[in-house]
Amino acid sequence: MARQLRFTGTDSKVDGCPALHTDEGSGEIIVQGTPVTDPGDLAQLRHFGPGEAAVAVPRELLVNWGPKERERVPELVDRGTFRRLFESFEHTAWRLETRRGYASDRQDPDFQAFLATGSAPCDADEPWFVNIRAQTKAGKRVGRVRVADNPPTVEQRFLLDYARHNASVGEDIRYLWREDADRAVLPAEDFWIFDSRIVALLHFDDQDNLLSFELITEPAEVVRYAVVRDAAMHHAVPYESFAAQASPAG
Repeated sequence: MARQLRFTGTDSKVDGCPALHTDEGSGEIIVQGTPVTDPGDLAQLRHFGPGEAAVAVPRELLVNWGPKERERVPELVDRGTFRRLFESFEHTAWRLETRRGYASDRQDPDFQAFLATGSAPCDADEPWFVNIRAQTKAGKRVGRVRVADNPPTVEQRFLLDYARHNASVGEDIRYLWREDADRAVLPAEDFWIFDSRIVALLHFDDQDNLLSFELITEPAEVVRYAVVRDAAMHHAVPYESFAAQASPAG
């Protein structure tokens, strides 16, 4: 079925090229311009996939006629798309964890083992560990800062014990007391940030179930989350040091 396209605008004074059109069904923007065909040019394009085409347009066309919504339209993706980000990132993947517990942890047999023995086992061949081990061995950096209550909740104590397994595959695990996070004005949001370019904002319900994944690529918003990351890393301490602080005997 053909798209229903609405002419958006052009800066051309005589002919109609270059121009922008909007797909009324999907909201996608159709860019009409001069095809880029030189192999040397195409070789410089990043994230250029099979079947994709590149066109060149004047900068003024996008400035004058590009979408300028006052409110960002959320881009929700499925779990498979979210997981592929951990395979396709090029340099860094980093997470802020702020919740007092996660439903997925409470459903994990390792959590039940922790409740019974005080120590959380893990399977080193789980897909997460296999992938992160491969990424860090390739020189990429993976890390997270966890915000913990004082005293930590049972779920937070489980994750603190489990941190040694994350660290064993190269993750940089750090912690921050909630009162210190509040003083640093960190938001009560859970998110991953990939290559300082893509933010994956995690949405939960009141029962700590993960509901959806929202991708953010608008530069100003990504910078805001990068500032949060830098502040969290500045104030956080390695999980080993935090475990000593959080220990009842500490």
